[in-house]
Amino acid sequence: MTVFMHCPNCGFTWVTRSAFLDDEHVFLVGYQVNFVAIKEGFFLFNHICGTTFTVGVKDFADLYQGPVFSEKMTGSETCPGHCLHKSNLESCPAECECAYVREILQMIKKD
Repeated sequence: MTVFMHCPNCGFTWVTRSAFLDDEHVFLVGYQVNFVAIKEGFFLFNHICGTTFTVGVKDFADLYQGPVFSEKMTGSETCPGHCLHKSNLESCPAECECAYVREILQMIKKD
């Protein structure tokens, strides 16, 4: 049987991505960027059992249907530096290759 994710601490299983995203015991807490290969970055989640674990950006990339820019703006005047801080989940106004991942964060975080 194919599953979306297992909690590495307690072993809880989410069969689908939807079940994972709908689980009120899972919380998005960060983003670890990979500036070389954006889709190889990780989202960090906390589970109610007390563990933090990662899920690849590539596992959520299809959620975003907007523009994906080809140039990185990191360090430029237009870059607010959000990707440099793992716990920063804000959207990014820059036309940067990383910006679409910041939009995925907005889709999956729970307020």
